[in-house]
Amino acid sequence: MSVRTLSINGQQVSAPAEATVLEAARDAGITIPTLCHLDGLSDVGACRLCLVEITGSNKLQPACHTRVAEGMEVQTETPRLQQYRRMVVELLFAERNHVCAVCVANGHCELQNLARALGMYHVRFDYLSPTCAVDITHSRFGIDHNRCVLCARCVRACDEVEGVHTWDIAGRGVASRVISDLDQPWGESTSCTACGKCVLACPTGAIFRRGVTVGEMERDSAKIRFIVEARNQRW
Repeated sequence: MSVRTLSINGQQVSAPAEATVLEAARDAGITIPTLCHLDGLSDVGACRLCLVEITGSNKLQPACHTRVAEGMEVQTETPRLQQYRRMVVELLFAERNHVCAVCVANGHCELQNLARALGMYHVRFDYLSPTCAVDITHSRFGIDHNRCVLCARCVRACDEVEGVHTWDIAGRGVASRVISDLDQPWGESTSCTACGKCVLACPTGAIFRRGVTVGEMERDSAKIRFIVEARNQRW
């Protein structure tokens, strides 16, 4: 297996040639914030929070999709990146109706944790305040589109791990929504197996178990990676 040596924040790091900058950084104990990335699932580069600066390139590059190269010099915590990430998180809050105080995932939300880590205590942009539905037609789960960040982790978990592809994304721009089957109520889906993998994958309180109340929605998204690894190794 060929190995590449690169520099991340001035630290010399070695990684397999096929590794991404995100993987190399995490193996070296360097944190790069992400929202759409989830171990065990393919990467789509949707959230743009993992963008990094690479010497010789004027463009910010997504760490989850950029392969390591010999001699590459990467910066992950520059003022430019910090300002950009904070703006992205602010826009996510402004686009939907994220009211943390009454959310089932309050205290256990990846978006909330990112806002805190980035020092985001207010939003500079006008709130869109869209009218978003809450679908609780499923007997075990519900989906609150007010809290969805369109990371597509539920779509990929359903497709790549469970293999049924109940979820997808319809619409464009601010009108985009996660839908089940051909935009049917979740409870009327004929493909859903009620496995709960989408619940595990969701980073916010958008997909939840029915019956939970404020702050009660805890999940272990690492189980997705465990399932995938166990399947690959035929445990």
